Parts: sequence; structure tokens; C-alpha cells
Amino acid sequence: MEYISTRGAGGSVSASAAIVKGLATDGGLFVPNSIPMLTEQDFQDLTQMTYNQRAVFVLSRFLSDFANDELISCVNSAYNRESFETDTIAPLYKLSDSEYILELWHGPTCAFKDMALQLLPHLLTTSMKKQGSDKEVVILVATSGDTGKAALEGFCDVENTRIIVFYPVSGVSNIQKLQMITQSGGNVGVSAIEGNFDDAQNGVKAIFEDKEYQEVLAKRGFQLSSANSINWGRLVPQIVYYISAYCDLLKNEEIRPDEPVNFVVPTGNFGNILAAYYAMRMGVPVNKLICASNSNNVLTEFIRTGTYNKNRTFHTTCSPSMDILISSNLERLLYHVSGGDTEKVADWMQSLKTEGMYTVTDDMKEYIDNLFYGAYCDDKHTLETIRQIYEKYAYVPDTHTAVAINVYQQYKADTGDTTKTVIASTASPFKFNRSVLSALSQDEITEEDEFVLLEMLAKKQADLKIPRSLSELRAKEQRFTGVCDKTAMKGVIDGFLENKA
Repeated sequence: MEYISTRGAGGSVSASAAIVKGLATDGGLFVPNSIPMLTEQDFQDLTQMTYNQRAVFVLSRFLSDFANDELISCVNSAYNRESFETDTIAPLYKLSDSEYILELWHGPTCAFKDMALQLLPHLLTTSMKKQGSDKEVVILVATSGDTGKAALEGFCDVENTRIIVFYPVSGVSNIQKLQMITQSGGNVGVSAIEGNFDDAQNGVKAIFEDKEYQEVLAKRGFQLSSANSINWGRLVPQIVYYISAYCDLLKNEEIRPDEPVNFVVPTGNFGNILAAYYAMRMGVPVNKLICASNSNNVLTEFIRTGTYNKNRTFHTTCSPSMDILISSNLERLLYHVSGGDTEKVADWMQSLKTEGMYTVTDDMKEYIDNLFYGAYCDDKHTLETIRQIYEKYAYVPDTHTAVAINVYQQYKADTGDTTKTVIASTASPFKFNRSVLSALSQDEITEEDEFVLLEMLAKKQADLKIPRSLSELRAKEQRFTGVCDKTAMKGVIDGFLENKA
């Protein structure tokens, strides 16, 4: 299978080349030139497999230049009991007769980003060998909270790689910040920026598009790559867990073969729900893809109107990983829904860059409207939903999962649809302990010590266990306390590479 840019330039490349490059030369995102279909027999076989076996099976359909033993090695190095606190990796929790929570946060950083970022370093280093690269790869990451720590953890001390993460100084939770600035490893760097996530993401993209700067780095022996979901090697592992969830429903006889399901996904950058779209294109029978946003509801408006408009007030919310106004992965959906019209995609992306908005065709809007449902949930209703779910089911969701549950409730009220539904749970409630505690107690939480807050939340329910990786933060050194202007990111990178050379 070959990969091409959503914007049409540069021809096709192999999967390993796409993973190493991260971003296409024209600034577009790599997409597969075809989407593999799974048969009924494939799904029957998958139900009898472990998560790791399912991952190898699905990845082999997309990463055709990887040998099977290479994929097995990559997958088993990523998904194991040393990194994940459950053998099933991505367990499916039955909330009610028709609602299931897909828990994606049992990895080392307690967020769904681990599902991809524990695997990506192994895919990348294998890809580098295939490409005959003699350069050291420099991973650049912009994060709204979870991607940064997951990438740092995944790439920590990986041979021939360095990683630097930029995060908005006031746009992450205290726990998320502590996870990043205490990261161990000799090849890691972290910097806050004055600005929001979109500023960080735009800065990283601009660096990737700066050919002159990349030539300078190449002369120094460095090659840029990305661990954000603009990198296909970051997105493809996410397809696995939607197929796996469907297979778990089949295996447990919760659904009949070919019975459709809904997926509800809290998302800001559109990557997580795009992975569900690819799972559908591969053969998972999907009734509706439900896109859940917080008050930064640019995706809700796009799904409902066909116009993407980032020219709006940016909100800092209690679900900070979705505090995003430029949803980069939407570009891949535009490519597929437009029938691969790279010229249109390039025009829309240029319009987004210069005018902050674009509008898709009527045919595309109709297709998107038929497949997707979009709604949003503000902070007030997010906290109310946490309390409601706890009181009804004795289950404690984090703030992002609560957004998804609330939007699903809106969807049911609007449509009356009773299709079996999988809700993606993207983070442990302990990562957003202050907000979750506030929701459960209905009082403002005045305690300032993050570790006291963890203990307070653990006492709320007997089976709520503080994840080991969070409790261990107390004893870790705060290594990275720098803050830079959003225009100074290149200088931070240069300083990091110089100091580590």
C-alpha cells in the first residue's frame, strides 16, 4: 500500500516513508491510496484474538512494507503489562444494556494517547531502518495536554531519536503539566509557550513547512518528524481499538453479526473520531459517528452547516485536551469525502490559513450530515454529567468522557436511536481530579496540593485506584520550567539540539 498527500504533490510513498516524514512535502497529510476491507470471516477470526493479535492483523493491512515479525515485535513491545495496567489493553465496560465505555487510558500516562504513542516509536525506528536513514530523528510535538506526556514517555531514551514538546502555558491541567515537566530521559525536552494549543500547533506546522530550516538541520545530522496525529504512524494504531471494541461486542454476544453500532468520541483535533471513520470504511457496521465537543465547538458547527470557521472566541475549559479551534485531521476526511480531490483540499486549507474558514460542497455536507452527528457540552453540563453518571451507575468518568456521554444523551433525545453505542473514554478521572471532585461534591475544591486531591478522589469509591504513574509524580524533579513566546519556538529547538549534541 502506498501513501499520498491530501494536497496532491510529491507522488506516492511507502508506509515507512510516510511515518518517517510525518508531514508531506506540500504541507498535506499522508493518506492511504486505498482502504482495505475486512471480510465476515476476518471479523470472526478477530473475535478469537488477543488485543495484540488484532493489532498486528489490522496494522498489516496498512503497513504493507513491514514484515509480519516486525509488526509482532513492535506491537508486543508497546502493549504489555509493564506499560498497561490491564491485560486486555483497551477494555470495554458495560454501562447499560445499550451503552459501553471503551476505556483507552490504562497505559503509562493514563490517557488514550498511549494507545498510539507506545507503538509509534517502534514503528518509527523500524521505518528509519527500512528507509536507510543515517540521521537522528527530532520529534516535534504540540500538545493540549495528553499527547505531550504520552509522546515523551514513548520516545524516552529511544535510540537515534530526540523529542521536544510545546504546550500552552495556561492550557493544561496541573497533573498534565507535572507529567511533562518531570519527564526523565536524556533525549527529551519540554517548553511552555505563551499562547493556546492552536498557537503551538501552528508553530510546529510552520517549522515542518520551512524547507530552509530543514536543510540546516539536515547538515547537522537531524531529520524532523512528528508524533502528533498528523503522522500516519500515530493515527493507524487508533483504528485498531475501534475494530477491537466491535469484536468484543461480537464475542460477548452483545450484538449480532452485521448489527450496526454507534461510536461517540470526544475530540478536538478530529484524529480519534477519524480512526473510527477508517474502521467503518474497513467494514465495521457503523450507524452514526457522534462527534462530541466542548465549548470550542468548531466541529459541531462544521458538521451541522458544512462551514468550518475558526474565527471565534477560544475557551479554556475543564476538558482541556479538546481546547482546539484548528482540527488538523479533518483534512484527511475532506480528502476522502471529496473523492480524493486534492486541489479542493489544498484550496480549503489555504482558505483556512488566510481567512480562517472554508465551506464544503453541498454533496459533501449531505454525506457528512448522514454519517456524523455533532454537538457540544459546556463546563457546567460536563460536571453535572459526571455527578449524574456516578449516582446512576457508580462509575466515575473524566471530564472529556463526560462531554462524550452528555453529547450522546443529546443525540438520543434528538433521534430516539437505541443502537448499541460505544463511548470512547479518553482519560483517567485522576488526571482531572479537581474538576471531577468538584462535580462529585458539588462544591468548589480549595485544596491546592495535587497529591492530596488524588487521595481525596480515591476515597470516593472503593475500586478507584490512583494510577501508579500519577502517584509517583510527587517524588520527581521538575526539570523543564521554561516558557517561550510562540514566535520563538525555533530558537528553543536550536538550543535543545545544541545542548544535547
